[in-house]
Amino acid sequence: MGLKQLRIGTRGSQLALWQANWVKSELEKKYPEMEVTLTKIKTTGDKILDVPLAQVGGKGLFVKEIEEAMLRGDIDIAVHSMKDVPTEFPEGLGLYCITKREDPRDAVISKGIKFADLPKGAKVGTSALRRQAQLLKFRPDLQMVIIRGNVETRMKKLETEGLDAVILAAAGLNRLGFAGQITELLPTDISLPAIGQGALGIECALDNESVKETIAFFNDPETSYAVKAERALLKRCEGGCQVPIAAFGEVTGDQMKLTGFIASVDGKQTIKDSIAGPVASCEELGQQLAEKLLNSGGKEILEEVYQREIKV
Repeated sequence: MGLKQLRIGTRGSQLALWQANWVKSELEKKYPEMEVTLTKIKTTGDKILDVPLAQVGGKGLFVKEIEEAMLRGDIDIAVHSMKDVPTEFPEGLGLYCITKREDPRDAVISKGIKFADLPKGAKVGTSALRRQAQLLKFRPDLQMVIIRGNVETRMKKLETEGLDAVILAAAGLNRLGFAGQITELLPTDISLPAIGQGALGIECALDNESVKETIAFFNDPETSYAVKAERALLKRCEGGCQVPIAAFGEVTGDQMKLTGFIASVDGKQTIKDSIAGPVASCEELGQQLAEKLLNSGGKEILEEVYQREIKV
């Protein structure tokens, strides 16, 4: 192993730093002679905290500045939450590893009350249109409140904004040691996860063979197949991370099942379908399921969502 040093680029949020430090510690365990350093980079998504992400354009908000640092040669790899990663990359860069997935489900944090038992008209905080649409499909009486900020900030809004519940990704709560505060994990048939939720992606320059060789051990084939299928669906639907599109791949042996969902923001129009096939065809499965969803009315729903974003 030839590399003497590896520089990791990361956002500065509590969760992003946990993820980057986990990658750092795994590298140090495997390569004790190598110096591994972190570079904190503030992204556009970190700077704009008073506006819903959908209004500022969801694509690349949490990765653009990190990728620019990589292109300048300031960092060697970047650690991303997969659900924040756009489906297009700057020339020469790309995802090389997708790590083993944490719990991909959405979690309810409330004052001990389960989702189905929340009072009529309850105020529920979420940062994602995907969650908002799916939860309103089951509980159209709810008042959805878009909340921003890091995991701890959003949890505190239960008190500071008088919310009845907050919905967050279980993966982030587990990683930061907040699993004990989860009231309930939502089944995927109520809230299908965001594309890539729970998995980390490691991005690098695709022509840097020594870096690729060094980080290859992070890749988890099962998670990689599932997330590639989910992202292929997202790419075909031309969705950013803040559009009400969800997909979830489940791998069993050499086969996988992929479920996809497109909805209007209010949850009144929804299209959901599944497809199954060999993991070797994961990206084709994603594209095929996207076509089914778009042809079943998803195209019109998304056009309406994009028009709404432009007006906002």
